[in-house]
Amino acid sequence: MNRYAAKLLFQFRVMVDGDPGKRRLCEERIVVFRARSADDALRLAKREGIDCQHEYTNAHGNPVHFEFVGVLELLCLDPACEPDEVWYDIVERLLPMERKGRLLPAEHDLEAIRNRRWEGRERRHPSLSRRRRGRDS
Repeated sequence: MNRYAAKLLFQFRVMVDGDPGKRRLCEERIVVFRARSADDALRLAKREGIDCQHEYTNAHGNPVHFEFVGVLELLCLDPACEPDEVWYDIVERLLPMERKGRLLPAEHDLEAIRNRRWEGRERRHPSLSRRRRGRDS
């Protein structure tokens, strides 16, 4: 079986006075798993997305629907990646080394650096917490 990585797209659809609005906060999530074929991997990726859907009420009393939109990308990681690699993307860029100051974010803007408060603790993502409770019970 090969390792696959799927980039999944989710949306938070917040209902305010019965209207979901047109702009949506979205989440892109990369999941890694093993599958026998690309077709099986796609099926597993879609199942993962559907299983993560849930609903809750926000602090303002509005219903929030966390919905799976679809699969943005699906990569077979074997044999292209080393065992500790989970994603790659090959793109063409204009003079990346000469423009790296404009291409790369400042280190203090990297997500893990900005959110150091989670170091040493498990971050409780709403969809992950729900999935863990559902699978453990």
